[in-house]
Amino acid sequence: MSRNIIITALCAGALWLAACSPSGKGEAGKEAQAGGHDEHEHEHENPNTVTFTDDQVKSIGLTTGTIETKQLTASLKTNGVLRVPNQNRATVNSLYSGVIRSLVVQPGNTVRKGQVIATIGNPSFAQSQSEYLTVMTRIRLAEQEAARQKELNAGNAGALKNLQAAEAELRTLQTQQSNLAQQIRMMGIDPAALSNGKLVSELSVRSPINGVVSNVGVQMGSYVDLTTPIADIVDNSQLHLDLFVYEKDLARLRNGQIIHFTLTNNPGKEYDAEIFSMGSTFEGEAKAVSVHAKVKGDKSGLIDGMNITAIISLEKASVPAIPTEAIVSHQGRTSSSS
Repeated sequence: MSRNIIITALCAGALWLAACSPSGKGEAGKEAQAGGHDEHEHEHENPNTVTFTDDQVKSIGLTTGTIETKQLTASLKTNGVLRVPNQNRATVNSLYSGVIRSLVVQPGNTVRKGQVIATIGNPSFAQSQSEYLTVMTRIRLAEQEAARQKELNAGNAGALKNLQAAEAELRTLQTQQSNLAQQIRMMGIDPAALSNGKLVSELSVRSPINGVVSNVGVQMGSYVDLTTPIADIVDNSQLHLDLFVYEKDLARLRNGQIIHFTLTNNPGKEYDAEIFSMGSTFEGEAKAVSVHAKVKGDKSGLIDGMNITAIISLEKASVPAIPTEAIVSHQGRTSSSS
């Protein structure tokens, strides 16, 4: 009986100590509680989270907001190259062989269509002109003979075959004259200007288009023929972009979409272009299709063959968005604050 009383008393004392110590009434209880709280906080620390006190929020003027749904324009980033259409570039050759007598352009010069860029000399140039003048003289004589034979035949004083021969000779000379006149015009010479007997020994080589001289392939005294390129001329007014778009993005593109692009080696200046054509075949094995866009507005600094980076504006979409002021930049990387 007494043994049961002693055990009950010990248990009651232990329960009393357990109830008092955790409640914070004892120093040991306080220390144990504090240590447990520190361990709990350590377990939930996040190195990517910053916590501000009320005073800190007030001192830096921090405000909070909510993520809103905004209607924004989606975009597609791609690469490409600047190109000039073939009809806006020209390689200038001479139709006749000869020696360069004068060269009046150099790379970078702006030229107009029909402007003389060089002259070529060759003594044989005078041959066609001389033959032309000779044929013109023979035609006048043949015309007189044909008229005389016609009068004789009308008065039954001449044979019909003589009239026919005179008319045939006249037609032959007229055909020869037409061929020689065409050759002379191709030389850049007006056949009518040869009537005074002054022959031209130097031919002018003229630009076939408006543009800028990109290359000069000859020098003074060079011998040129039909296969010798004298100069290359490019008309940059019709510059366009050749963009490379992958198959999965083609359905999002259409004619008339606006493109903003920058030069790969000079991203500081932005240019605009508009899609006008899309290819129908893949380029090589890359499963990419060529998309063509005409450059609009300012084209200064743009040259055929330059590499570019383009942003294609796509359809508008409603997406979650935050203000620009909520974007934080650090060491070249950006993130949004919440």
